[in-house]
Amino acid sequence: MMTRPSLELKLAPRIEAAIADVTPGVVLRAYAGGALVCDLQVGDTRRYYDLASLTKIVFTQQALMQAFDQGLWTLDTTVGDILPDFSHPHTRITALLTHTSGIEWWMPFYETVDRSLSWQQRRQWLYAQLQSAPCSGTGRAVYSDLGFMLLGFVLEGLYRKNLLGLWQGQHASTYPGSSLAFHVDNHAPHPTQQYAPTEWCSWRHLRLQGQVHDDNTWALGGISTHAGLFGSIDDLAAYGLQLRAQLRSLDGAQVRQATAQLFAQRAITPEAGDWALGFMLPATQGASCGKYFSPRSIGHTGFTGTSLWYDPERDLLVAILSNRVHGGRDNKAFMALRPQIHDWVVESL
Repeated sequence: MMTRPSLELKLAPRIEAAIADVTPGVVLRAYAGGALVCDLQVGDTRRYYDLASLTKIVFTQQALMQAFDQGLWTLDTTVGDILPDFSHPHTRITALLTHTSGIEWWMPFYETVDRSLSWQQRRQWLYAQLQSAPCSGTGRAVYSDLGFMLLGFVLEGLYRKNLLGLWQGQHASTYPGSSLAFHVDNHAPHPTQQYAPTEWCSWRHLRLQGQVHDDNTWALGGISTHAGLFGSIDDLAAYGLQLRAQLRSLDGAQVRQATAQLFAQRAITPEAGDWALGFMLPATQGASCGKYFSPRSIGHTGFTGTSLWYDPERDLLVAILSNRVHGGRDNKAFMALRPQIHDWVVESL
């Protein structure tokens, strides 16, 4: 196996040449067999990044997996079992995790929510909106932010705590010492220059830096179960190594191996989509983890240009942070670069 310095020297010029007009910078961390094999920063990078939809696995899926491990719900549990007043009570929690519930994928809540309300009151308003959101199942996975927003209310019902209290408890036990954070009431805990700038926002009228990119999360007060977490590459790697520990029954694992492996298994047919319970699986064509990661790999991506993938067969973990929306959200070039980076890592190893 190539040594870490030589691996980094080999990858750095490739990534540097590839990021022009794609993203200002890339932070890359890779572990093989649990050992750090690559720790690389290329271009204009910062300490903290908007993790975007990685929030779905770092917070929401992990919290639900822990609740499952504690016997608080089963694969047959419905939303109505936890939230009896919900308008579609027969929707299973597993259907929300696999994006097969049929609930609308996105709605512009930021346009109508009253931002003078506290974030807790805005969540009450959000629940009413989810109650009336269109829901028509097709039997296929349709990636849905609203489904994961609903999972936040499921979690609150399971634990009898509000979302912030849930996160604070999970953060203390699962990621002790990390700087992972929601910017509650949209207050950043660190100086603005330490955050990677994302997109110019046409309705907030500023370049977003230390403000969550997702419009709905910002309008709802900075905390949600579909987006909102900020963190460093150390933080994202800590999550990935915790996931590895759970799957391999290592010291420090927060759930039992059987539970972790259950959640990492394909949960719907390939015809319906490529999902485990909350984790993305590699697509047959154009997988974001490249062409070498095994079909048993699990991971997730974030709209801002973040991702984490773990291949249990290779025992390879790759975490990437970038701010690919800096030039605008319509810049799709990063979608081709991300799998290429994964391929370069595997080829170099």
